[in-house]
Amino acid sequence: MAMVSAASPAGGAAEPLSVSRTFAWIVFALIFGLLLSDYMSRQVLNAVFPLLKAEWSLSDTRLGSLSSVVSLMVGLLTVPLSLVADRWGRVASLKAMALLWSLATLACGFARSYEEMFAARFLIGVGEAAYGSVGIAVILSVFPAHLRSTLSGSFLAGGVFGSVLGMALGGAVAAQMGWRWSFFAMACFGLALLGTFALVVTEKRLDPERRNARRDAASRHMLQFRSLLPGLFSARSVIFAYLGNGLQLFIVGSVIAWMPSFLNREYQLPLAKASALGAAFVLLSGVGMIACGSITDRLCREQPVRKFAIAVGLSLATFALLAAGFSLPHGALQLVVLGLGIFIAAGTTGPSTAMVANVTHVSIHSTAFATLSLANNLLGMAPGPVVTGALADRFGLAAAFQLVPFVCLLAAACFAIGRRHYAQDLARLGRK
Repeated sequence: MAMVSAASPAGGAAEPLSVSRTFAWIVFALIFGLLLSDYMSRQVLNAVFPLLKAEWSLSDTRLGSLSSVVSLMVGLLTVPLSLVADRWGRVASLKAMALLWSLATLACGFARSYEEMFAARFLIGVGEAAYGSVGIAVILSVFPAHLRSTLSGSFLAGGVFGSVLGMALGGAVAAQMGWRWSFFAMACFGLALLGTFALVVTEKRLDPERRNARRDAASRHMLQFRSLLPGLFSARSVIFAYLGNGLQLFIVGSVIAWMPSFLNREYQLPLAKASALGAAFVLLSGVGMIACGSITDRLCREQPVRKFAIAVGLSLATFALLAAGFSLPHGALQLVVLGLGIFIAAGTTGPSTAMVANVTHVSIHSTAFATLSLANNLLGMAPGPVVTGALADRFGLAAAFQLVPFVCLLAAACFAIGRRHYAQDLARLGRK
């Protein structure tokens, strides 16, 4: 069999590993499948909001908190748990994480109160916190360096597909069998995949010679964590890229959590149809993220400073489309305008990631991306659902959706400030 090589840490010549090309793709498929389970377990809740609200008489604020707590824990724990996984063993860490979020999802199905559901959702967030960063690290370790971009893009897209499946299938199962079975189904899917992964993938089979050396190196890196901070925040432009994209994803987190409820309440769609249409909007956001990233690369090939200008434009356009869309009368025109706004809402993610990469040293890129993820979750994905829920309790969900797009103006302001320093930061680092 043809053997697959892993890229060296510096991105230079690769060292061969005892991994066949077939096994490498099996590893990718299983880790990708668990990523689907990750996001299915996270987003299935949004499909059953109407049922939980009716059964437990919950306020929208409490409903939003059940969604936000997962993103909050992901944001807080991504960096430390990624460092722990590097020391303990990435494969073992992936198994432990998948087991925790699957059992916690199962516990959601048995929950008898808001408090029990909140505790289970908290544990889902802990389990999912570092899965993305550790999973992609394992994948890239068994493939050649020239496939990095393709594999990374494909892996990250799994989050969108998992969200879509979680919302659509969760709504369909809940409509037929009740909301508890939505969680049971997601948990069973995750546990089945975990069993297969545990049988097929082991640390020894992936990298028998360098396992101990990697753990020793990871231990040294943990001791040097404080030395990373100057590199992560030394450039003003990178700070405003963190802030801008985090704030921009506030609206994305809000829409993902509340769009099925909006369609159910405002359009009187039954649960299954509202969940399916809400999932379609989520898919649209994922496609837009890929498209905007590709267009940005084309437009900024000769002038990297345009990345910030494009991010400003995307934030302003998102505000204009969603503010107008949620103010329109219910009907086809409103859904089309909302679709356009949601299509570009997450479009700043690609430019922001590129801007962070361009103004941080390659040796700390993993930590820089984890810092960006932290900002995305703590400023955007975590507060978006709960703040929207609080506004919905006070003004109604339709009115809340008319207010939350204003956060995009703050994102645009951050990107505009970052743009003023970007060229100087690139020049200081000797980059184009």
